[in-house]
Amino acid sequence: MNRLTVLGSGFAIASQFQENAHLLVQSDQHTVLIDCGNNPVGKLQQAGVSINQITDLILTHAHADHMGALPLLLMDMWLCKRKSPLNIYGLDYTLEKARALLDIFTWKNWAEMFPVVFHSIADDGMQSLIKADDLLISAILVKHLIPTVGLRIVFPHTQKIFAYSCDTEPCPNVLTLAKGADILIQEAAGPAKGHTSPEEAGTNAREAKVHSLVLIHYDSGRAESDLISEAHKQFNGEVLAAKDLMQFE
Repeated sequence: MNRLTVLGSGFAIASQFQENAHLLVQSDQHTVLIDCGNNPVGKLQQAGVSINQITDLILTHAHADHMGALPLLLMDMWLCKRKSPLNIYGLDYTLEKARALLDIFTWKNWAEMFPVVFHSIADDGMQSLIKADDLLISAILVKHLIPTVGLRIVFPHTQKIFAYSCDTEPCPNVLTLAKGADILIQEAAGPAKGHTSPEEAGTNAREAKVHSLVLIHYDSGRAESDLISEAHKQFNGEVLAAKDLMQFE
């Protein structure tokens, strides 16, 4: 299996139709959750994945809409009798906040708690997080309000490449992530500091020479047609507005 699922497509203010932005990446041997602002258990079930199938969790940054449900996620895994280790990746700043959040709930004292292995992401250049025959995931710093990484996801068996900007304003590292990708999943919250407008997302897609652009983390109060039209001012390829449970095989 080689699949990317948009579990949540919304921006910081979730709605009944769009949860906070988080993704699921599935390959033959890996099931990777990217962020957990909302508790993802229900969305995973809708995607046909049980919570304890998750092998890895990547935390892009330490804002509540991206990791606020971390204690609940681990508690649910524990209640479901998880035994296998969970790998958690993040920048040192992010992991420090994650540990502090978990410590509020004295998680290390839970009876028969499964192993949690924290992996630090370097803040200098592109770093490989997962390097396997079935999946390659790399991270690089982007430009948000706090330390944040974007991701480049490669399925070696099909040579499909996805780039995920995460929350960021336009910066050279987004183009590094997205260069030649089949799909750029680009946040489009607006032209505010630390964020990207749909038109700027279109510029990124054009300059990186991607095949398709998927707008995510956008204001659901805006008409999708307007978001897509703005992106098309700069990019002639396919533009989609992400929806919860949208899948790319």
